[in-house]
Amino acid sequence: MILTFRMPSENVRKWLKLAIKIVITALCIWYISHKIDLKKLSGVLALANPLWIVLSIGAFMFSKLLSSIRLNVYFRNIDIHLPEWKNIQLYWLGMFYNLFLPGSISGDAYKVVRLTKEYNVAYKKTTAAVLLDRFSGLLALGILLGIFWIIAFKGGYYSAWLMAGILLGIPVFYFLIKIFFPYFLPGFFPTFTWGLAVQIFQVVCMYWILQALHIHTHTEHYMLIFLISSVVAVLPFTIGGLGAREVVFLWGAHIFGLDHTVSVMASLLFYGATVASSLPGLPFIFIDPLKTNTPKPAPQPYVTTME
Repeated sequence: MILTFRMPSENVRKWLKLAIKIVITALCIWYISHKIDLKKLSGVLALANPLWIVLSIGAFMFSKLLSSIRLNVYFRNIDIHLPEWKNIQLYWLGMFYNLFLPGSISGDAYKVVRLTKEYNVAYKKTTAAVLLDRFSGLLALGILLGIFWIIAFKGGYYSAWLMAGILLGIPVFYFLIKIFFPYFLPGFFPTFTWGLAVQIFQVVCMYWILQALHIHTHTEHYMLIFLISSVVAVLPFTIGGLGAREVVFLWGAHIFGLDHTVSVMASLLFYGATVASSLPGLPFIFIDPLKTNTPKPAPQPYVTTME
């Protein structure tokens, strides 16, 4: 008797990945809930300054607007001349899909499929544009991480080696683009500059969250933890980075002798800023940003394995 192994269907793989994300997110939240005082957590939130929280949401939202402009530079490199406002609408829709519909569609995949069809551009070019946009953001994030690492550890703990490695990533990234994606080369320095601006405003967002929580000391340590958590949150293991970022804040607080509960609340407020900034994408499920501004049926989600 010969046994044959059949690969699971695309639908099964999609739901399996979602189930794994939900389990990992739940485990992270369960772990955190056993390491902090939940009553104290609610008390910290009750004492938070709402004005600083609103300002932090504004800073994060502005960082995402800058991020959409960065992505549009890559689009123009492959002759996708998308008006900036329509590009922002499409970006917002992608954010909404990424955060609220993680199992049925990837926001990046949606943009790739729509733009490929709408502008008759090769699929590999639109895919490369979205992926390179992510890598340029990580490169800028790495530079800020290196700076705060030096500040937090006062130049110790291999600070020079870490910063040298991060800076080395700039020419390496440049030459990889030159070799494999030469049509994106004109956008390298503009996107790198936009990427730095994006990460700076996300640091501003976290700083204002710290102000909301009345944290005025160890700011450099909180910022370093935040930047490390941002790298971890990019990994597609949890839903929107929820849980993974909080675990990093919890461990970081332990390393630097910070208040565990306040640290986790800072992380949760940043996640709240992410949620609030993604909500403007909801109307564009019904108002197609690439077509007219008249309501139309919701677009059918494109099932894909891209994350």
